[in-house]
Amino acid sequence: MKMNRVTRWPGDIPCVGLGLWNIGNQWGEMDDETAAAIIREAVEQGIRLFDVAESYGNPNGLSEIRLGRLLPGIREQVTVVSKIGNWGVRSGQDVPKTTADMIRLCGHACCGRLQTTHVDVMLCHKANIEDPAVYIEGFRQLRDEGFIKAYGLSTNSLDVLRRFVEASDGECLAVELDYSLLNREPEQELLPYCQAHGLMVIVRGPLARGLLSGRYSRDTVFKDEVRAVWNPGGTQRAAFEAKIADVEKLQAELPAGKDLPTAALQFVLAHPAVTTVIPGATTVEQVRTNARAGQ
Repeated sequence: MKMNRVTRWPGDIPCVGLGLWNIGNQWGEMDDETAAAIIREAVEQGIRLFDVAESYGNPNGLSEIRLGRLLPGIREQVTVVSKIGNWGVRSGQDVPKTTADMIRLCGHACCGRLQTTHVDVMLCHKANIEDPAVYIEGFRQLRDEGFIKAYGLSTNSLDVLRRFVEASDGECLAVELDYSLLNREPEQELLPYCQAHGLMVIVRGPLARGLLSGRYSRDTVFKDEVRAVWNPGGTQRAAFEAKIADVEKLQAELPAGKDLPTAALQFVLAHPAVTTVIPGATTVEQVRTNARAGQ
């Protein structure tokens, strides 16, 4: 697995990580054994970065819990990224993040579910946050207590990221953003800003929620709660049909011997600002396909 050097980070980061939103039952029911097999296969394939969040899973936190069951045996080999900000939002029971102490409480809970002494990189999960002061103060306290090593933000807004970086006095290490062959907008301003400020760029959605796997068509009916909005009558049906048309064009242009998922991941990794991509997986074969893109 190819590794990338990150400014202000003690060590290298694998160019392909694993996003674990998919193992928490929101993308369809998954049992504990399948989730464990996916994580084990990732380690076997040389993947050394796992991305989770306090809110990933049904119930909340299930993705962290499932990673946490295996993490003690591999902790020294891997980098763990988690996110605070959306616990309980889907059920209307959002935990208020109004004080730095609440951020500390959530950070301690993440470590508990993950069965680890610390999270390597903790991100604010509020993509449109106006005033990040409470998060930054809470993250600093967690860092001083030893529960996190570094912190950052998940957003696709340059204005939000700029405010966060400035409020942190440059301590912000990482940004997680959506970027793919179907969403190239970050190339305009966001990625150049990240590169200029030496930020660790973690790309989520490099396969556009599975569309760039090439497995779906206009006739597909999605049964998971995340992509149900793409079904006929769904709120994002028109956008889905436009994206399927783009995927069909991309598939027609692929050189011989190149599969679409590998091409999509390598396209993202080719951008000089990108540190790592974190495609998800619901099978061990998908893990293998993702890992091959990083060779």
